[in-house]
Amino acid sequence: MNFKQIDYAIEVSHTLNFRRAAENLFISQPALTYQIQSLEEEIGFPLFYRTGKGATLTPAGEQFCMTLVNIKDDISKAIQNGKNYNVKYKESLNIAIPLRSAIYFLPQIMKQFAKEYPSVSINIHYVYGNSRIDELLHGEQDIIFGLGRSLSSISNLKAHHLFDSHIYLITQKDDPLSKLEKITPDDLKGQTLMVGGGSPYELQKIQQLVINTVDVQTINSPDHITTLTNVAAGIGVCLSPGFCNDHLGEFIWTPFDTKETMDCVFCTRKEENRPFVERFIEISKDYYKMCAIQL
Repeated sequence: MNFKQIDYAIEVSHTLNFRRAAENLFISQPALTYQIQSLEEEIGFPLFYRTGKGATLTPAGEQFCMTLVNIKDDISKAIQNGKNYNVKYKESLNIAIPLRSAIYFLPQIMKQFAKEYPSVSINIHYVYGNSRIDELLHGEQDIIFGLGRSLSSISNLKAHHLFDSHIYLITQKDDPLSKLEKITPDDLKGQTLMVGGGSPYELQKIQQLVINTVDVQTINSPDHITTLTNVAAGIGVCLSPGFCNDHLGEFIWTPFDTKETMDCVFCTRKEENRPFVERFIEISKDYYKMCAIQL
């Protein structure tokens, strides 16, 4: 299978007409038919049912062509990234974070880093869950964001402290709880509390404290995005680390009355000694030393 065949199959899947697809591709219809037949022989199943009025996708063909679209997009991005890298960059820095808000100052950090290391390409990857650790260990990432407690037991990794994240209650703007300066467990009596979703150990402790202290209903939520959707819909409220706050103002984040915090870190492999990696971490630390936002 080659790039031309990928383009041809995608075009026929869009037009469902060999004649029109051939015109759009600026080739003859027999040439297009030949390429599609060759592709079908190679993969071992038909992509299209030929009819007098045109063509329809087979069930297997529909799935295959949908996948081809994604493959083509990935290849195009890879080629473009390669061209950019070849022209401008000599090295790359791969960083994995779970969500954009985890490193609030990321744009500013990247700008300053680019001034000092213009030949280093920064590639940000949004990776949720523990797969970030695996990717770091296997050399796919150079830096990952994580919590110190969960990373401290991995001997061949090195943690670099960025900031301590506190715990907040997330509510709608018109929720009476949003008018309080600080939230206590008693304030949550009778509320519906979102729990689960891969909550960090420190947050689980506070969730359990509330559940054991006052009468609350609980709803298990698979992830932070689902939790926020439920809060927006008025289904309940939730406790969350400050590093999840996107600071867009959609919700009210009220501090929870606890001394419990989360040690937020950048993590590298222990043998990492490239100066530009160390400098990126130094710049990040400097921004968090002077920050004036809720963490």
